[in-house]
Amino acid sequence: MNSRFYITTPIYYPNGEPHLGHIYTTVAADTVARYHRLNGEETFFLTGTDEHGIKMVKTAAEKKVTPRQLADEMAGSFESLWKELQITNDDFIRTPQDRHRETVQHVVNRLLENGDIYLGSYTGWYDEGQEEFVTETTAKENQYKSEINGKPLTRYEESTYFFRLKKYVPRILQHIADHPEFIQPDSRRNEVVSKLKMDVEDLSISRASLEWGIKMPNDPKHVVYVWIDALTNYITVLGYGRAGQDELMKKFWPADVHLIGKEIMWFHTVYWPAMLMSLGLELPRTVFAHGWWTADGKKMSKTLGNFIGLEQIRTLRAQYSFDAVRYYLMRAAVFGSDLDWSDREFAAAYDDLSKKLGNCLNRVTNMTARYCDNTVPAAGDLEEIDRNVLAIAEALPAKLADAYARLALQDCATLPIEVVRAVDGYIEATQPFKLKDPSQHARRNTVLNIMARGMHAALVGLLPIMPEKAAAGLKQLGVDAGGKTLSDLFKNVPDAGHKLGEGSALFPRVETAK
Repeated sequence: MNSRFYITTPIYYPNGEPHLGHIYTTVAADTVARYHRLNGEETFFLTGTDEHGIKMVKTAAEKKVTPRQLADEMAGSFESLWKELQITNDDFIRTPQDRHRETVQHVVNRLLENGDIYLGSYTGWYDEGQEEFVTETTAKENQYKSEINGKPLTRYEESTYFFRLKKYVPRILQHIADHPEFIQPDSRRNEVVSKLKMDVEDLSISRASLEWGIKMPNDPKHVVYVWIDALTNYITVLGYGRAGQDELMKKFWPADVHLIGKEIMWFHTVYWPAMLMSLGLELPRTVFAHGWWTADGKKMSKTLGNFIGLEQIRTLRAQYSFDAVRYYLMRAAVFGSDLDWSDREFAAAYDDLSKKLGNCLNRVTNMTARYCDNTVPAAGDLEEIDRNVLAIAEALPAKLADAYARLALQDCATLPIEVVRAVDGYIEATQPFKLKDPSQHARRNTVLNIMARGMHAALVGLLPIMPEKAAAGLKQLGVDAGGKTLSDLFKNVPDAGHKLGEGSALFPRVETAK
């Protein structure tokens, strides 16, 4: 096991308020970061905002404010939301910050010294939504519209500095072949490799017609354009290129996981590795691209009324708790696949928590209080049904470790619930509430002991997914999760003589759930 772990989200473009896609990525990264912290690893979790570029300039003009005023307002909405949702990021990077300007200019100088930047001119098509130049062939295939958002491409003609991207294509292909874990899931790797084997052009990295951005250190008439600027953020926060401030770089680079949406996979698996190779830096271990959200099978749209924005998320949080939202987001689909928001599926996910997890926990605390003075009784001779439940609970730590290592976040959410289901079935099969005769009390004690141990394992396993509710559930079992590792918590099961806490409804029934 590594003693350190570094995970990032993309830095979000703040020309609008945060929505479900931003929240999904950030909650996923937060869940993984929480797991690694609980696993005893020193963990660094980064998120932030990418505030330069033509889209911000145009949006600011529409709002009749300066790009900086817009950036401050919108970046603030992201930063405050992550605090509101108790996201545990260790840093929040903004691209207009002085530290980022220093690092970007250091990176550009290094690329210049290595002969990997040259001045040329560009005439062609540009996708402003993706901040990406598009070949004539691709533009024509897509009827001169963005293949991502369908908006018309823009025709550009101006002098620009180029990064020698083509030079690094063979090395990138070799790295992908040698490190299958580098691009995940596997289907994304195949897409990147296929595109790399076609004609790859050098990368335009500057604009002479734009003021809002970081100046090229060798030519202040040009502004460093989006991908050199944006991608560098992952090492800016670690102090790269800033003398005496690079301790975090020495400790945490290379990143363990860049977690992104699939629409920016190319930039993270081609542009970024080429830059890092030129700089002589290690490549991130894994770039993982998750899918896109739809709603009830349709593309989300405010016009259609199926757009999931902050208002809807806050309403769900108020009704069900944000931990319930977190659980649904992680449970919704195999991580990496496209996802479909469904109120019916959200209700089904909440049923897992209310009718299964909450109800089983309630039965443990109530029966232990009623029959055993709120103290876990000793288990007697075990029957096969008892051993089966214990085996499922005891297998959970290893299964979770494997799931988190693979970033199989749906499994990370559902594996603990499988333990709950096993306990629920065990209660129905053994019916301890019917074991009233004194001759049956020893058997009842065994069942209550197994129930407590099973629910304890499930709640420990849910801590990264539902940090508040899982900790509250453990408190009902008389376990304080604060400051303890997963290993400590899994090992210290509530066995004979352990005093339980006070029971209460962990996930109250919500009548509006359908």
